[in-house]
Amino acid sequence: MRIEKRRNDQLRKVTIHKGYLKNAHGSCMIEMGGTKVICSATVEDKVPPFCKSEGKGWITAEYGMLPASCNERIVREAAKGKLSGRTQEIQRLIGRSIRSVVDLKKLGERTLWLDADVIQGDGGTRTASITGCYIALQQALKKLLDQGSLAEDPVLDSVAAVSVGVVGGKPVLDLCYAEDSTAEVDMNVVMTGSGKLVEVQGTAEGKPFTEIVLRKLLALGKKGIRELTAVQRKYA
Repeated sequence: MRIEKRRNDQLRKVTIHKGYLKNAHGSCMIEMGGTKVICSATVEDKVPPFCKSEGKGWITAEYGMLPASCNERIVREAAKGKLSGRTQEIQRLIGRSIRSVVDLKKLGERTLWLDADVIQGDGGTRTASITGCYIALQQALKKLLDQGSLAEDPVLDSVAAVSVGVVGGKPVLDLCYAEDSTAEVDMNVVMTGSGKLVEVQGTAEGKPFTEIVLRKLLALGKKGIRELTAVQRKYA
């Protein structure tokens, strides 16, 4: 049995609190086990300079962990005066993942800001952020459609993400922090609702792993994302 007495192919309990923030165009708090992330989407009626005169919009993301989100206080990156490499990488991952399922031309010349703020971390914060930000995005776009600001829905597919890995020699789904910190293989899988891969981030922690293990982990990831997609459909 795993630390949380889950099966190796079992997700942690997923809870979504839709419309969590009053002022955002779309928002939710997503809980995956002990990980809690507030995700929001805000519409801005302008685009970055590189998108001007191209007749398309843009989607970008910001990510952060609150000081008390982990056992030891995390220093605010604003106080340091710069973002860490990890934060920049995760922000880009969230942005790429959501853009992969949106027709930016149908979005029009506007920017959708996605914010993912981790209020409690217990592994899988980046994957929970992607899954939750998709829900926030859908809410924001629905408002634009209802207002008549959009002629048609620009969303092409859903997208969700989950962690997989090898712990104690066994492939497992949705690692908590204690599992992630001792994993022999650590991997994040981003996939659309139709089963297409967006991104796979996999690392061997010590001994290299085989293609057979990779296939097992991808199969686990696909199973988990099917289940997350079903949850998203209830709230998006």
